[in-house]
Amino acid sequence: MYNILIVDDEPLICEGLSSLLASSGINLAHVYMAHSGYEALDYLRIEEIDLLITDIQMGSMNGIELMHQAKLLKPWVQTIIISAYETFQYAQMAIRLGAKDYMIKPLNNEHFLDSVRNVLLKMDKPAASEDQFLSKLQEHFHMEEPLPQRTELFNKLLASPQENAGEVARMLYDRYAVKLQGPYFAVIKLRLHLAVKDRAIPARDALLLQYAALNIANELLDKEWNHAAFYSPNQEISILIQWDESEFGESSVNKINQLDMIGRSLHYNIHKYLGLHGVIGISQIVRGIEFLSMLDEQARKAILWNREHRDHYVFYYGDFNWSTYTQDPTAEELNEQNSLIVEKSKAYIDRNFAQKGLTLHEVAQKNHVSPNYLSYLFKKDTGYNLWEYVIKLRMEESRKLILHTDLRRYEISERVGYESPEHFSKIFKKYYGMSPSELKKDDKR
Repeated sequence: MYNILIVDDEPLICEGLSSLLASSGINLAHVYMAHSGYEALDYLRIEEIDLLITDIQMGSMNGIELMHQAKLLKPWVQTIIISAYETFQYAQMAIRLGAKDYMIKPLNNEHFLDSVRNVLLKMDKPAASEDQFLSKLQEHFHMEEPLPQRTELFNKLLASPQENAGEVARMLYDRYAVKLQGPYFAVIKLRLHLAVKDRAIPARDALLLQYAALNIANELLDKEWNHAAFYSPNQEISILIQWDESEFGESSVNKINQLDMIGRSLHYNIHKYLGLHGVIGISQIVRGIEFLSMLDEQARKAILWNREHRDHYVFYYGDFNWSTYTQDPTAEELNEQNSLIVEKSKAYIDRNFAQKGLTLHEVAQKNHVSPNYLSYLFKKDTGYNLWEYVIKLRMEESRKLILHTDLRRYEISERVGYESPEHFSKIFKKYYGMSPSELKKDDKR
């Protein structure tokens, strides 16, 4: 069963679409409604949302920005855009962020339901065991080994000294029409944990799973990214991503965050479909094909951090302050560095929790780490995920204001960072088990 979130600043549209979905026969658990981007983000943070259906124009946060924030929170959430504007620029940005459909108001009911069904159908979640899944793979996958000479050239490119990289890139173009013009490049590496219940997977099955993982990587990246995915030594898969000047100069989305989204989505889908954990290392972005060997080494080094963080699977090279150390840091030095990141983040949240537009991305930026790594460290160190901590501070402050001031609900809502008093009341009731007015009445008895 699926959870859908409908976001529109017109309540009648939310209610109409919710009623339509409820009577459609689609296998739904919950349909949530939000009337602003900020309200929608709270649902995305605290509920398991499968499909986001959002309007484009919604006051202080538009649908494109909401979609971007949703991807940062949960890259696997699917999106359908609904809009009163048949604007190419909006549609282009929505598709670039992975929207599955862009529908113009007034909506045709059947077309809308068909679009929702198609998205959910492609999200079907297999529940087979690892052994069952391997047998299904063997039945349905006709393994065609990617051209070995092409794979060899790609790996040679990643290992080439700076002065030889251009020559190998020319060979790839001459023999296989692979254009590596960049000029901006990044490398993502995926290392599969090829064991089930602590026993190694047989060689034939390991090859099959590696092939399936390569297909998952290509499926995820094919439409939106200029990339090449290929096998690498040590049972790894390497993904080379490139941007031209105009793509890289487009500043609406942070490129490191995009790489992080790819890494987390890759891990999520490999675990979902293959029943395996894949450890993913992400390099920085550099200009110039001659630096690919450096990027390859960065991605490989990032993967090694899984030895220190066994319960974390996506690592960005830039999250680790390598320049502080003459050699790889000890566990003690690493813990000290991580504790400092959490301490600074906590202090920043303590000062800014009532800010309406506060995001994980903003807190991460202030600490020069990726949102993904900050989320992991914060939960590990404090026991709260980062947004749970924000809600805790907001709820504690609002409780004090209810009990010790005569401020109205909308004034308290405003003071603790909520755009809508109704939404504030929902969060408060979920947190304390009673509404703000019920708390006030209890206190007066």
